[in-house]
Amino acid sequence: MTDQPEPGSRSAPRLTTREAAELLGVKPETVYAYVSRGQLSSVRASGGRGSTFDADEVRALARRSGRRDPAPAGGDLVFRTGITLIEEDRYYFRGVDATELARRHRYEEVAEWLWTGELRPGTRFEAPAATLAAARRTVAALPPHSGSTDRLRAAVTAAAAMDPLRFDLAPEAVLSSARALIPTLVGALPVVGEGKIGTEADGDALARQLWPRLTARPADAPALAVLDAALTLLIDHDLAASTLAARVAASARAHPYAVVSAGLGVLEGPLHGAASGPAHRMLQEAVERGSAVPVVADHLRTGRPVPGLGHRLYRAEDPRARTLFALLEDVPQAAGALAAAREVVAATARQAPLPATVDLALAVLSVGCGMAAEAGETVFAVSRTAGWIAHALEEYGERPLRIRPSGQYRGPRPPQPLP
Repeated sequence: MTDQPEPGSRSAPRLTTREAAELLGVKPETVYAYVSRGQLSSVRASGGRGSTFDADEVRALARRSGRRDPAPAGGDLVFRTGITLIEEDRYYFRGVDATELARRHRYEEVAEWLWTGELRPGTRFEAPAATLAAARRTVAALPPHSGSTDRLRAAVTAAAAMDPLRFDLAPEAVLSSARALIPTLVGALPVVGEGKIGTEADGDALARQLWPRLTARPADAPALAVLDAALTLLIDHDLAASTLAARVAASARAHPYAVVSAGLGVLEGPLHGAASGPAHRMLQEAVERGSAVPVVADHLRTGRPVPGLGHRLYRAEDPRARTLFALLEDVPQAAGALAAAREVVAATARQAPLPATVDLALAVLSVGCGMAAEAGETVFAVSRTAGWIAHALEEYGERPLRIRPSGQYRGPRPPQPLP
């Protein structure tokens, strides 16, 4: 459609070419391509220089093409997402109750559900042999005192270096990288008590592959079911701190390995992924002392918060904790830790009732099954990798570099003398 003379009426708002391009999220020349295809009408601006466009028509085209309105100058801090909804003390993955998914499907199947919107029974992830070997060599070179998150970060870096096509951000390429990366992370971790690589068979469920990297005790079906459910329940939890970091990286068009590295950096904070460690130590002490009451009393006396209690997004018990506690009932070796956890909740209820969080449930699993205090953090990190990938896939479809908050300067006003 060719330009028409600008009408005399000024009642309808008009946009310049630059404004229309920003609203559509395209280059100015693409706007003219829309005009030539008949998808958009334009009129010549006064004086014959440039064109103007009807604002409502441009917005309608933006909606049809899946474009978003441009962010304000300070950048976007509200994210449109179709991944996780937290509402009325429940949470949902793509509209389906996450706790029901965890009861009925394995971690890998639910990861695929988040990524693609399709549930594929029997899905398994497999690490490429060369990538896994490189990740294991890299992890083995770390000092002995390295923690599990140190090892996971090193494994991600090695996997990225082994993937020369990692900057291909097409959805299928990203998914291919993710399906290979997650089992690589697990396989790169040393087996507990042996300090060497595992001997699991290819095609084993991820929970079974992870188990010997968390504890030297043999796995049984009920305990593996708890671990798999924990992996599934922790896949995503809306825009947690690590997920926000992952989306910022994806907004800058970082490749998926870098997105996961960004998430791991935040996850290691004691207030996020590492929060189950203090809960583990508290329950361990309670089991050893035969009662949780004196342990809780020690926390209160010294002004320390009792770990594993109270989540700001839930008024009642964290649904992830509730699901895991129910499954832990079938794990005999966790009975002592489970009783201690319930005693902690009961002991603190007298002052200010704070329901249990997933961190307390992870601590029951780790204490009951002879795992280290950082085991919960390892489970969290491996699990949440799938969630970071899901958010990266969403963010890759948004306008690049849209997440740009503005700082509120509080320093001395210029001009200041040269120091």
